[in-house]
Amino acid sequence: MIRMLMSTVALAGLVAATNAFAQGDDNMTKLRGMQSTGTSMDFRTIEQTGDYADQLRSNLENVKLPSGFKIELYAVVPDARHIAIGPQGVVTFVGTRKQDVWAVTDRDKNRVADEVKQFAPSIDFAIPNGVCFSDDGFLYLAEQNRVLVLPAAEFFYESPDVAVDEIVPKGELVPTSEESFNHTARVCRIGPDDKLYVSLGQPFNVPPTEKAGLYERTGIGGIIRMNRDGSGREVFARGVRNSVGMQFNPANGDLWFTDNQVDGMGDDIPPGELNRATEAGQNFGFPWYGGGTVRTNEYKDAEVPADVVQPEVEMAAHAADLGMDFYTGTSFPQKYRGGIFSAQHGSWNRTQPVGARVMFTPVNEDGTAGETEAFAEGWLTDSGEYIGRPVDVAVMKDGSLLVSDDLAGAIYRISYDD
Repeated sequence: MIRMLMSTVALAGLVAATNAFAQGDDNMTKLRGMQSTGTSMDFRTIEQTGDYADQLRSNLENVKLPSGFKIELYAVVPDARHIAIGPQGVVTFVGTRKQDVWAVTDRDKNRVADEVKQFAPSIDFAIPNGVCFSDDGFLYLAEQNRVLVLPAAEFFYESPDVAVDEIVPKGELVPTSEESFNHTARVCRIGPDDKLYVSLGQPFNVPPTEKAGLYERTGIGGIIRMNRDGSGREVFARGVRNSVGMQFNPANGDLWFTDNQVDGMGDDIPPGELNRATEAGQNFGFPWYGGGTVRTNEYKDAEVPADVVQPEVEMAAHAADLGMDFYTGTSFPQKYRGGIFSAQHGSWNRTQPVGARVMFTPVNEDGTAGETEAFAEGWLTDSGEYIGRPVDVAVMKDGSLLVSDDLAGAIYRISYDD
């Protein structure tokens, strides 16, 4: 009887899941045809006041910043990961490593969000971490194994139904055989060439040699680029273990990106990386190097490609460098203008944890990196407890800096007042 009951429950669950997937596919078909899906207007919203928000504000008292800067709670956003600020300044979209994308609005422009609600509930998302905008208002969304484009997202966000298209259909970003639970938080950017760039982290700590050919062809363990309609896909950069942050230098068009390096080699090796790609086709050394010039055990006897590009900056080992942005504002002091802010999520593979902070790297006139320094830190307490884990940074139109935190489920705003 128990076995029969369990079988019945399992079958019911399978049917329900199948119906849910079918409903999701049906919705996508309707949305692509500009048809209503009938999804409820009763959006899921997140409370922005109360004990939880008050505690987050209290936690920020631990964060240390240079003189003249302050940090405040901008929004409570569950599982907040990568940030895309709308070109019109109306809505900020926030991806997650789960199934939600959030629309964050500051309607009265007092620099604190008034509303956080689920974006496009008629679409079934799968790890919608990567959100990025084109200058002309198209929102791109890089999922685990699909890329969507949402025209006029800042206009349609008030509705459960949105204009959408699949520019890389489900199952075609990477081969389905390579879908993994690990290293599948994609990020994207529109380049100065008006093409879409997407990072494809490979799923292993160090991949087996038999995967090399497949990864080389598909761009897994690298960065790919394509036309904005999904055509013309090519591999832009190789030798990248798992990049979860990239941005183009507006001064010269170079693509900079963070990279998370090999675990299990010790507390202090290998270093994390901040890299600079100056042209297409460059190789950044993985898996021959685990980070910097530290050779991996698995490939220590293999010949290293002659054209490997070493990182611009070696970061603290295992600090988990993620999202980054160039500072294009004017409200921060001159030393920060044109430089890079980047988020360190914090270590798991270290006996003494490090990270959970925002770093700053100046960029020299010749396009190279200056000396990196800690800019905002304090989410890792002296006792080794995380009270927050920064993921991404984004420069707002007023020159302030947003910082996402997927542990606390929050977006913070850093501003300067001399």
